Amino acid sequence: MTSVMLKKYVLRVSMIAIAIMVNCFCAYGEVSIAYHASLSGQASSKSLAPYMLGSRNEGRYVEGSGIWQEAGIGKELDLTKRFSWSAGVDYIAGAGSKTYYDRWIEAEEKWTTHRAKLPNIRLQQLFAQVKFRQVSLTVGMKYSHSKIVDDQLSSGDLTRSNNAAPVPGIAGGFLDFQNIPFTNGWVQIDGEIMYGRMMDSGFKKAEFNYYTGVEAINLWYNYKRCYFRTNPDKNFHVTVGMQAASFDGGAMFSYNKGKLIESDIRGFGWSDVFQMFFPRPGGESYYAGSHLGTWDLKAVYKFKDESKVSAYFEWPWEDGSGIGKMNGWDGLWGVKYDFARKGIITKALVEYLDFTNQSGPIHFDPDDVVESPLVGHAQGADDYYNNDFYGAYTNYGMSIGTPYLVAPIYNLNGVLRYQHTRARGFHVAVGGNPSDRLSYRAMLSYEKAGGSGRLPAYKRLESTSAMIEANMIPIKKVPGLELNVRVAFDAGSLRNNNWGARLQMSYSGEFKIKGKK
Repeated sequence: MTSVMLKKYVLRVSMIAIAIMVNCFCAYGEVSIAYHASLSGQASSKSLAPYMLGSRNEGRYVEGSGIWQEAGIGKELDLTKRFSWSAGVDYIAGAGSKTYYDRWIEAEEKWTTHRAKLPNIRLQQLFAQVKFRQVSLTVGMKYSHSKIVDDQLSSGDLTRSNNAAPVPGIAGGFLDFQNIPFTNGWVQIDGEIMYGRMMDSGFKKAEFNYYTGVEAINLWYNYKRCYFRTNPDKNFHVTVGMQAASFDGGAMFSYNKGKLIESDIRGFGWSDVFQMFFPRPGGESYYAGSHLGTWDLKAVYKFKDESKVSAYFEWPWEDGSGIGKMNGWDGLWGVKYDFARKGIITKALVEYLDFTNQSGPIHFDPDDVVESPLVGHAQGADDYYNNDFYGAYTNYGMSIGTPYLVAPIYNLNGVLRYQHTRARGFHVAVGGNPSDRLSYRAMLSYEKAGGSGRLPAYKRLESTSAMIEANMIPIKKVPGLELNVRVAFDAGSLRNNNWGARLQMSYSGEFKIKGKK
């Protein structure tokens, strides 16, 4: 089966599933429908938003300045019933600032600039979901949430965060942690398997400089997760497991000094579906596809007043050396405290991030060099979130994993890779509810970076980023009406100086539809 045929098959199955779910409106009795709509305006000093203004929002507000209208409607799962379904659609429409990227014109042998921007109208979510008992199947694009970090306050999950737009695909797994038989409730399991198709090839072509690096298009995406958790009803419980993600298929075009030096049209078939789940050697000593993920652990202790403290880490890996934890202290290390009450501070966290080891700067495998007299083996020279054949781990230029590292969308030189993966720093955040009509969160990140193991920067670059957000209910007698204000800035040589603000007015509500029983 060709890539085109498989793509059409997946899209056809998706549309049929969504149509079946929507048709259930008229055959499921009374159905509660939630909806929301918003209007927002944003202004920044540069063409792209500051780090904390453009990140952690599913890729919606990356442009530096613009005005957008967003709306969505959907039905939630009924977790009290053995069988239930949900469906939803969210869109965003508007106009944002244009971003110009450097581009090499080979025919004229000169540099110029080329405009790249996100579509003015785009779907954010379009999904149908069905569940039987505690197992679910989802088709389409749907937001996801981390099981380890706090999506609102954390610097972000290292494998799959809320930073980029969701990838369309098919996902199956548990709705939440489930008791493992014969453990008497002491051990639970959670897992998910997802296959998706990347739709950002047009954006990559618009951003790429066609001078150096890799242009990888028409890729397929796989995500999988398996966690185990001890009894959460106890004062102390632990979650441990692994996340893994990969790219496969598609086509790769490699450029060096303006010349196309290599191309590989791989396509995608049913064998690749199994290969993405069970990686196998794809030639020489490499495994087919681009694989990355994290070892994760979270420990929670709950006090008598229901407040709790959480300690967690996510250890990144890109190959066997990372899986074997040979990359030192690399990873995300965090502590969070939940006060379990309303007040000026209800949550607070501190995180340390380190990506500077990456198993060391040298990689040598005797199998890679024909008739090499050297027999030693050095595993290193990792390059987190970058791959020589499949490019950067992004969707529309935004990191699918942590937003802490500078994503390729911010590379105005048109390089489609993370240029500063050897970085370390910290992230702090607090959130609170001073009153029933006011909530806020504030975040501060510091980062020092120096290029990558293969392409080190000539000097260390630094960045300090901060954001404060307030969410208010302006009219008490109009429930569902909210006003959101965000102000953020970047300062330093890594992200350069940038400031921005966003004002958003939104309304949400619910209505019921009575269908035939």
